[in-house]
Amino acid sequence: MTGRRTWWKTVLGLVFVALMLFPVYWIVNVSLTQTKDLRANPPHVFPWNPTFDGYVNVLNDQLPALGTSLLIGLGCVALTLVISAPAGYALAKLRPRGGGTLNFLLLVAQMIPSVVMAIGFYAIYVRLGWLNSVWGLIVADSTIAVPFGVLVFRAFMSGIPEELVQAAKIDGATTWRTFISVVLPVSRNAVLTVSLFAFLWAWSDFVFASTLDRNGDAVPVTLGIYAYIGNNTTEWNSIMATAAVASVPAAVLLVVAQRYVAGGVTAGAIKD
Repeated sequence: MTGRRTWWKTVLGLVFVALMLFPVYWIVNVSLTQTKDLRANPPHVFPWNPTFDGYVNVLNDQLPALGTSLLIGLGCVALTLVISAPAGYALAKLRPRGGGTLNFLLLVAQMIPSVVMAIGFYAIYVRLGWLNSVWGLIVADSTIAVPFGVLVFRAFMSGIPEELVQAAKIDGATTWRTFISVVLPVSRNAVLTVSLFAFLWAWSDFVFASTLDRNGDAVPVTLGIYAYIGNNTTEWNSIMATAAVASVPAAVLLVVAQRYVAGGVTAGAIKD
């Protein structure tokens, strides 16, 4: 009886999943469609005469851009963790004066549009000489990830029992040693969560890249895709093939890390 009453929920769930995944299917469909077939009206919903020219172009043209995006993503993760983890620990356990105000400012910082921030970064980078540089993009992308990281670390580390921290202090550990050797290891899930979102933000960034690195020698894949957009013609299969290839790292990370994000932080951390 229960199965009969809930079958419609399963069907509804499948419909919603199909709607959400349809753009992914269409990207793959167009990436395999020949240029002459793209002009069909209505367009083909299945690549009857598939071509891999778009993926060949990606391998020939976009590998440097993919490498640049990977470097920017990893750099953003490293810089975000270095700043946000100690800051989250300080807010959660050291409780400095003005911590509540700082939390509010971090929330406000996440509401600022990227376009507004990009304009400010451009004015600053012109003076610093950081335009068209990978390091400049790493710093810019980190400004979005760091406030989120601090809030996540604070929430995770606030749940760490005080007994664990006090035990480390009784053993003679300094504040920094307690953070490195005790708090950070049991905050693995927070580290993975912040790292995942920081990488995805940097990997998919377009606003900062188009504003701060448009004429650089090393451009991310979000700008490299413009190589297939011309004044008179647009290579749609190459564009969609680039989008499909660029989506693979993000999809793999989401699948691998999802079970850690929802996991407990301090399970088994306290010794009897």
